[in-house]
Amino acid sequence: MQQQHRQPELVEGSLPVFVFPTELIFYADEQTSHKQVLTLYNPYEFALKFKVLCTAPNKYTVVDATGAVKPQCCVDIVIRHRDVRACHYGVYDKFRLQVSEQSQRKALGRKEVTATLRPSASQEPPSPRPQDEERKVKEQFADSEFYEQTAFQTVSRPVAGGPSLLTVLLGLVCMAALMLPTLGEQESTVPVYLHLSVNKKLVAAYVLDAED
Repeated sequence: MQQQHRQPELVEGSLPVFVFPTELIFYADEQTSHKQVLTLYNPYEFALKFKVLCTAPNKYTVVDATGAVKPQCCVDIVIRHRDVRACHYGVYDKFRLQVSEQSQRKALGRKEVTATLRPSASQEPPSPRPQDEERKVKEQFADSEFYEQTAFQTVSRPVAGGPSLLTVLLGLVCMAALMLPTLGEQESTVPVYLHLSVNKKLVAAYVLDAED
């Protein structure tokens, strides 16, 4: 007897969240580094809404702090560091991205991203051991709280990907059809049964144009 497989119900906090990068590094002497971009991916078959929280919201401006991501799409979240004083050098802050289904309030998943301000890229401190770095971050965020950022509307865009194999093959067939001689041409070495009518070439050109 064939068993029916049921899709497990999503438990709060169990949904994997895909964000890149997982660490933001700002440099005080590089104006271009004061603006960083987090990309939130939605590989699932259902839409997600998201919210960005931060342990130090007064130090940052988050352009897209709340919004929605369509299925198989992604959104770019722009984060600007607006307080690059020396007293903030080496201080770790954290951003938390919470996602949920659009019809629900409970957070299905979350991902945390660290943010650090450093004086200069040319004066990188020696890399500490991973164990020491992890302990330092845990100690700093032991009693930290996350606060909401100002919300702006966001627009999701499709996840970048190449054309499917079927689309490529269809395009090649249409291109080949347009290169064949038209029905009625006398001077051609191509067999007559490969000569296409004007209507067929118009169809091929239309399909090729629709793929672009």
